[in-house]
This record gives sequence, structure tokens and C-alpha cells, in this order.
Amino acid sequence: MGCLSSVPQEDLRLGRSSSVRESSFIEKMKKTGKNIVVFYGSQTGTGEEFANRLAKDAHRYGMRGMAADPEEFEMTDLSRLTEIENALAVFCMATYGEGDPTDNAQDFYDWLQETDIDLAGLKYAVFGLGNKTYEHFNAMGKYVDKRLEELGAERIFELGMGDDDGNLEEDFITWREQFWPAVCEHFGVEATGEDSSIRQYELVVHTDENMNKVYTGEMGRLKSYETQKPPFDAKNPFLANATVNRKLNEGGDRHFMHLELDITGSKIRYESGDHVAVYPANDAALVNKLGEILGADLETVISLNNLDEESNKKHPFPCPTTYRTALTYYLDITNPPRTNVLYELAQYATDSKEQENLRKMASSAQDGKALYLSWVVESRRNILAILEDIPSLRPPLDHLCELLPRLQARYYSIASSSKVHPNSIHVCAVLVEYETKTGRENKGVATNWLKNKQPSDNGHKSSVPMFVRKSQFRLPFKPSTPVIMIGPGTGIAPFMGFIQEREWLKQQGKDVGETVLYYGCRHEHEDFLYINELKRYHKEGVLTQLNVAFSRDQAHKVYVQHLLKNNKEMVWKLIHEDNAHIYVCGDARNMARDVQNIFYDIVEEYGKLDHAQAVDYIKKLMTKGRYSQDVWS
Repeated sequence: MGCLSSVPQEDLRLGRSSSVRESSFIEKMKKTGKNIVVFYGSQTGTGEEFANRLAKDAHRYGMRGMAADPEEFEMTDLSRLTEIENALAVFCMATYGEGDPTDNAQDFYDWLQETDIDLAGLKYAVFGLGNKTYEHFNAMGKYVDKRLEELGAERIFELGMGDDDGNLEEDFITWREQFWPAVCEHFGVEATGEDSSIRQYELVVHTDENMNKVYTGEMGRLKSYETQKPPFDAKNPFLANATVNRKLNEGGDRHFMHLELDITGSKIRYESGDHVAVYPANDAALVNKLGEILGADLETVISLNNLDEESNKKHPFPCPTTYRTALTYYLDITNPPRTNVLYELAQYATDSKEQENLRKMASSAQDGKALYLSWVVESRRNILAILEDIPSLRPPLDHLCELLPRLQARYYSIASSSKVHPNSIHVCAVLVEYETKTGRENKGVATNWLKNKQPSDNGHKSSVPMFVRKSQFRLPFKPSTPVIMIGPGTGIAPFMGFIQEREWLKQQGKDVGETVLYYGCRHEHEDFLYINELKRYHKEGVLTQLNVAFSRDQAHKVYVQHLLKNNKEMVWKLIHEDNAHIYVCGDARNMARDVQNIFYDIVEEYGKLDHAQAVDYIKKLMTKGRYSQDVWS
């Protein structure tokens, strides 16, 4: 699940009111001598990162680029880009959820749909970031690419489509490798031979900094964790205390947990089906090891200041802060680094063979890509593992901090109903830990951090910085409408909220329709989550059907889709005659697709339709909001 890319809100601290902020990217480009603007629609920071890399590349071709957040600028100015010589607009657009724009590109998307602006003369190119396991692969990139052309703009290079289910980094490099020659040809420029390995930020070490002015992990306003003020959102999270943290499963080698976060007094409102985002912290042991291997004093107070004084982004993360805080709260140190990080770090490897290998992995050569894929991606080597396995590579910590991506919020489907728990948000999660090909133990950042949020640690330790993100995953407006919920594993989460809400509606004397659940786990006596609650709901008639697939309790595997298949006729009646709403939550790669195929089969067989008509029937249900998915891969 994605998350908002957050930009430190420095304006207030630097004594600037935000109204002074230049909202015209044209004026800004003229003022700073830029001719390429790279807009990004980014939910987890990758789109923003790619945009920054393209803006930096421009330098190699004697052009000057800037990355821009469409939310901060007046996008009608696209029609004025022709005022700048050899100007080009590039769009790195991620698709979020069910084919939606990212939060920061929502207004741009709405504007594109309504406008009939004339964009003749505008030169553009689009790179989309998507994931093939989702129904609407790269919908946003495709839409922007098509719509700009309809409005009269000229596409100077084909739409690039990155697939995060495969190797997004490689898709981007391959596209970029052909994109720049196309730009050169179009504008009649050529590579200057200048290396684009230039620092974007300069290090300032503070020796006498007043510690009250130093960030300690806040996302936006300094001291926002000490004096909390609503409204709470991505830039101003609420510190919720964990009041319950219990293990849900009886046995097996995995650890499922149920947490309850107290939101009393926060004015935060949520609906069943919404997502809660939490900002985790990296494991202290990993942070210490990084400090050790680079021989750095992690308590040093630093600022990284943008060398481009006109940039809206003054710092890569809130500054001033200590190296320890940056590596703990602000930087992603556990994901395998992207190739640009390896490329920039290569200069610090003192062994020529190791330096060559790092550059090779960052190149677009076939063997380089293959090496990056096997040595970094498939081996799941994080930055620490890379430093351990390349002994001559000892970069300065400040440059590493400049290059690492931001640590992102993690999203979980809320497992409670606000009608029943107005002051508490429930989370259901499974601990992520696995052994890599190099024999290292890798641990999921957020789940390991959440596991340690024990209520007994009175006060500070168990607080979780969080905010709520609204979703389209909603119970039907009429309580009498039947619902079919399909959610194996932790996919049960939003349905716990739905069932709580249906029970509450019943207690209010409402006529509540059939409430059908298809749930799946490995073994009945090991990982049947919420077993007692679900059995009680079923016994009391809140759940009219409880269908559970235990995949490993018999010789052949049984999954939720098999149970759906066994109840085809009843499922068809609920959908076709009773207007039931269908909800699917959990793994997008296999489960959600298999479930959808079963629905096609049911519609084909009982609706007497051919396959194409059955697919169309389900698509129509989706359009009407009667088939909703909350899936992740």
C-alpha cells in the first residue's frame, strides 16, 4: 500500500508565508534558467525520486531541469511553456489503488478531465509507475499521455510503463536510456559528456545548535509531537497509544497481531473500510551498525541544504537533525537501493574492481542489469549488506543520507467500526521476517516496530504516529443490501469492521441483509484469526454464512475461491436477484485474480452468457461500486 511523499514544511520556520511561494512554474523556470520541468504524481515517493533523477539528467545535455509537484503549481500554465526556448514537460505518474491518481495529482487529474485548454506547441513525455497485478495497470500514466495529446500537445517520446510487480527500476532505466536520445534529436542538442554525479545538498554541521530547534522525528512542524494540534494528516500525524497488542494465532511459525490505537481527543473520524497509515522507525541495531561501519558519530547535528536556493525543497528531510534521527525516522535503510544510489556511491569505492561492479550495476548494459537484479534485488541486499559485502566502499554518511529515499508511512486496512469503537482504531497485521539468499535475516520495518508497541510501556514508548486515509471501500448505503466478503489471512481486517457495523445496525433495529464471509487460513487450530469473535457472530446470526477454507488441513489445497465455486448457485442468486455487494481484500497477485475468475465463471454459467459478456457484467458491477477491492501485492 502506498503512502504520501512528504516534503518538510520549512516555510513557516524560515519566516516565509506560503502565499509568497511561487505558484507559477513558468516564472520559476524563467527565473532559474530551467527548460525542462518534470512533474510527479507520487504516493510512496518513487515517482518523485524518478522525477528528481530525470531533472538531474538534463544537465548532461546542456539543459536544466527541475522536479515539480503538480499540487504546488498552477497547471493551466502548461499552455505557456512555449514562452521558454527548447522547453519540455515530463510527467512521472504513479497509479494508486484501483486506477486512481495519487493524492498529490488528484487536482491535476480533475483539471485534465474538465479543461478544453489549447496545448498546441507543448512538448511532453510520460513515464507511468504501476503494478501489473492490479486491474487498472498504469491507468494514470496512460490517461495523462492520451489526454495531453487530445489537448493538442506533441508527444516527443513514447509512454513508458513501469511495472512494480516486475522490476520497476529496470523499466525506468530502459525507458530513460531511449528517452534522452529522443530529446537530443528533437531539440538538436547533444550530450555534454558532463557527469551528472553532482551533489544536490551541502552538509552543514551544527556544533552549538540549541537542541530545542533540532528535529527528533517529527514529520512537519518542529515539536509537533510534544504539542499536538489537529487536524491530523500525513504532515501532522497523531501520536496514538497502543492500548492492546495481542498475538492472534495459536501456533505456526508466523506472528499475527491485533493492535488497538487510542485516538481519544484527536478529532480523527474514520469509517469502516478506511486505511490507517503509521510512520514506523528503523531498527536501532541496524542504525548503529551503519554508524559503526562508516565510522560516524550518529549524535552529530546536521543540516543538508539544497544548493539550488530557488528549490521548494530546502532539505531532503526535516533539518537540523542528528544522523541517528535521520537514519531512524526519515530514511529507508532496509529496501534494496536503486541503481542511481549505487552509481553515485561508486566514486567512493577504493578498490577499482568493486567500483567497476557498482557502475556496471547502474548501467543499462544487459549484464549490468542482470547483475543488479541478482546481486541486489533478488538477494534483497539493503545498504548495510552492500557496505558489508563491498569492503572498500565507505562513503561519507552525509552523501549517503542525501541519496537514500524517504522512509514511507505504511497503510493498514482498519479492522474496526467507528460506530462501535469511535475512540479506537484496530489493526491486524502479520510480522514480516525472512532469510535472504545471502543468509541474512531481513525484518519488515513496520511490523517489527509495531510488534514492540506494548501497552505496558506506560506512556511514551508505545505511541504510534498515525493518520487516516479515506477509501472507497464502503458498506452499502442500505443496511438491507446483502454483502459477500472475501478476505483470507489479514484480508479479514476490513471485514471485522464491516461485521461490527452490521451487528450495531441490527441492534439499532435496522433490517440488515445477508452478511456472508469467505475466509481462509492454513490450519484451523493454528492461524484462524479472530476465531472466537467470528464464531460468536455466526452463532448470533450477525454473520449469516461463515465459509472457511483451511488450505493445509488436508492433502489438497483448499482456498476461498474453491468454496465460492462450491456455492455458485447461491452466490449468483445473491448477486443477480438480491443486488448483493461484493468485497475482496488481501493478496492481489493470486487470490484477487482467482476470485475474479470464479465470478466470471458463475456469471457465465448461471447468467447464460459468453465469457466476454460475463467479464463485462463484472466490470459493470465494479463501475456501480458493487464489486470493491482492497488489495495489495
